[in-house]
Amino acid sequence: MNKLNRRDLLRCLSTLPLSSATAFADDAAPSVVVDTHLHCFAGQDRRFPYHARAPYRPDAAATPEHLLKCMDNADVDFAIVVHPEPYQDDHRYLEHCLNVGQGRLKGTCLFFADRPGSVEKMAPLVQRNPGRIVAARVHAYASDRLPPFGTKELRHLWKTASDLGLAIQLHFEPRYAPGLEPLIQEFTDTTVIIDHLGRPMQGTPEEHEVVVRWSRFPNTVMKISSIPDQNSYPHRDVQPIIRRLTDAFGAERMIYGGGFNSGATGESYRDYRLRVADLLSHMSADDRTKILGGTAAKLFGFTGS
Repeated sequence: MNKLNRRDLLRCLSTLPLSSATAFADDAAPSVVVDTHLHCFAGQDRRFPYHARAPYRPDAAATPEHLLKCMDNADVDFAIVVHPEPYQDDHRYLEHCLNVGQGRLKGTCLFFADRPGSVEKMAPLVQRNPGRIVAARVHAYASDRLPPFGTKELRHLWKTASDLGLAIQLHFEPRYAPGLEPLIQEFTDTTVIIDHLGRPMQGTPEEHEVVVRWSRFPNTVMKISSIPDQNSYPHRDVQPIIRRLTDAFGAERMIYGGGFNSGATGESYRDYRLRVADLLSHMSADDRTKILGGTAAKLFGFTGS
């Protein structure tokens, strides 16, 4: 009898009732791998133009077809396409990516609390894509385009996403963390995903410690992504930071992402994941497995978790 490979087994699981599939997966399924952070770009494809307010416009395409090929070659089962800023709140290319993904891809959305009518587009997008939009991203990274901290407009965005069953995904410099904390505390039933380790190298250790202390909120999840290069400013070693975060959040509240771009190959994509695994070498094999996919599969509802 031929032995099923991991991907065939996961596809078989998807045909079972959820309770049966989960029980079977716990006993028999190999570990699932989920990349929770990548961007796709259409490049010069005129069907999917960049937004007039785009802060940057990549020339090279990073297509879902290329992504799926890299995933197959690197043994990545599922992935989250993080809707990037060049498209602003136009999600046509994201929806194209999700259609191409055929169940292996889910996505995040981007809307703007301080732009009239933007947040009102969120519900129709989610309703057109049942189960495929998992989070709404908030940027507090560039000083010239910060969210309106402390306003009813930002709370409205947060509540809209929460009411739709989405997580809030935060991309920010540590100095802006205090402006986001009141909403994390208010919406305790809403999962909050912290991108890129909380950007420790874009702030002082004292500023980043505010982010580390968010581990006291049970609804927060830390993402290991955009790993800093210690050869670049400010030349701090990331290993102690990751150790501090794993101690604070634990494997049940940590996920990984990254390694895909327009020039990625299956080999380079796998190598990035191996680098993340190496940075987690102080953890047990079971905990590393959770961070590299198990926790994300459960969080985002990928079959086979």
